[in-house]
Amino acid sequence: MQHSPGFMALVESAKMKIREVGVEEVEKKLERGDLFFFVDTREDDEWHKGKCRGAIHIGKGVIEHDIEEKIPDKNAEIVLYCG
Repeated sequence: MQHSPGFMALVESAKMKIREVGVEEVEKKLERGDLFFFVDTREDDEWHKGKCRGAIHIGKGVIEHDIEEKIPDKNAEIVLYCG
């Protein structure tokens, strides 16, 4: 799929503001009791089949709409995961 230049610029800008982490780092954060929001962005049916310990669900289809209600602190650390 070919994306528009405006969309790609937005994606590149966002990538400069985030840091990707691996499973091992998230496991360590959970073990230490670090404070962060662990968000599963999969579809509802995937969430109901199983989820990671400590995760909350905000599906990727509604995250833009629901994120401020579920995580009002704009400075909070958020770790997202998907299938």
